Amino acid sequence: MADELKGAFIQRDKQTYAIVPRMPLGLVTPDILENIAKVARKHQIPIIKITSAQRLALVGIKPESIGEIWEELGMGIGPAAEICVHYVQACPGTTVCRFGIQDSLDLGGKLEKLFVGKELPAKAKIGVSGCPMNCGEGYVKDFGAFGKKSGWTVMFGGNSGGKPRIADVIAEDLTTEEVIELAKRCFDYYKNNAKGKERTARFIERIGIEEFKKAVIK
Repeated sequence: MADELKGAFIQRDKQTYAIVPRMPLGLVTPDILENIAKVARKHQIPIIKITSAQRLALVGIKPESIGEIWEELGMGIGPAAEICVHYVQACPGTTVCRFGIQDSLDLGGKLEKLFVGKELPAKAKIGVSGCPMNCGEGYVKDFGAFGKKSGWTVMFGGNSGGKPRIADVIAEDLTTEEVIELAKRCFDYYKNNAKGKERTARFIERIGIEEFKKAVIK
């Protein structure tokens, strides 16, 4: 039964499930949207919800239909309940936005491929913005980056949940490659030193940001 419910999580009624197809950076095509609509109609999925993670949640699915729905969607699973990196949120950056300074979709896409699904002590989220206005909300993500003319500014330890925390800036003026390498060190150190179910915000509050920076800044 566990394999049949892969990628699904139980709903309030204790009878139906929701799934979240993986949509890197919230980018979709007409074909993807049309296929989702086709599958939703066929299986009479009652709710399709745009999530804060720039994804679509399909809600109210009968358990016996989950496997067939995944097969027909032909999409990967977007982690939503697992203890791992759930998603990367990114603004349009220099691709289309007139305020874009750095290519947030490029960096966000590289981080998405590397980290989404990575097992951690608690769930984590990443936010990338192409300019200091921070539409990707990096200051309230576990790992965040925003662009300036001089390069990327990186933050760690943010949280927008029930006990919010603004992330600490840990490095500035980085290249895209340097951001990626720093992200690896940040998540590895967090994974190896945090307590079970301890979000990055609480982890940084416990050990102190200076101790964290000593460990990850090279």
